Amino acid sequence: MTEQPVTFASAGLKLSGVVHLPPGMRPSERRGTFLVLHGFGSNKTSSNTMAPTKMLGELGYVVLRFDMRGCGESEGEFGRVICLEQVEDTRNALTFLAQHPSVDPARIGVIGSSFGGAVAIYTGGVDARVAAVISNGGWGYGERKFRGQHASPQAWARFTTMLKEGREHRARTGKSLMVPRYDIVPIPPHLRGNLASNSVESFPAETAQSMFDFRADDVVGRIAPRPLLLLHAANDSVTPTEQSIELFKRAGQPAELHLISDGDHFMFGEGNRRVWGLLRGWLAQYFPAAVAAEKRAAATHA
Repeated sequence: MTEQPVTFASAGLKLSGVVHLPPGMRPSERRGTFLVLHGFGSNKTSSNTMAPTKMLGELGYVVLRFDMRGCGESEGEFGRVICLEQVEDTRNALTFLAQHPSVDPARIGVIGSSFGGAVAIYTGGVDARVAAVISNGGWGYGERKFRGQHASPQAWARFTTMLKEGREHRARTGKSLMVPRYDIVPIPPHLRGNLASNSVESFPAETAQSMFDFRADDVVGRIAPRPLLLLHAANDSVTPTEQSIELFKRAGQPAELHLISDGDHFMFGEGNRRVWGLLRGWLAQYFPAAVAAEKRAAATHA
């Protein structure tokens, strides 16, 4: 694949990305395209970003992976991760990508893992320009997700106290209370090696509050009739599996949900052949990289 380092604007900030062009593209040809969204406080070099980028490129898609504001090499306060701001970044990435000469602007999908999966779903629900959505280990209801991640009464009390102290600290000082990553989203030690280098380790309490308030559940039904694929580890050690099950219940058709028994939260980085087989089959049916000219014209005027 040919790689093109790019930057684009979002809310007055410069975001860093890389466009990947598949081999064998003809002059003036426009392909189906994907935005690849990274996870919580991660960046565009994570395994959950690089692995799907590689696979999609091999299948003939144009791909853009990028750093959300405050992450990786993008501008913005490092570590300030706010759900709806990431939705805004994704929509601005879509606007940028639609102007690329190798991209079919009517056929841009979004794929994301974990936090990026939740943002992908929400973006698809509020922006009709998104042509397809794939979520790996995403979530739809922040409060319910956190209750699953902080399951004991003691853990839940610590978490909700942290949210309260964050609000009070901000009101009292005008500054953010910084919170360690694992106090927000616990990750078992054996999985922490999957985090990308330069991942955010400390976040403002407003990050946790924005996640608590985030409800992709409320908009997932608006994605239909565009296709939606939900993937989740059947025994996810980070994001409760019920999150994707509940999203599927609220989705319109066509939508598919696959629970993977031999994977965990960082499935895209694990090289699971069953996961890639599911993806290839779904893409071939619902969102191929290239379509005949007459089908493309019909989609454009639909």
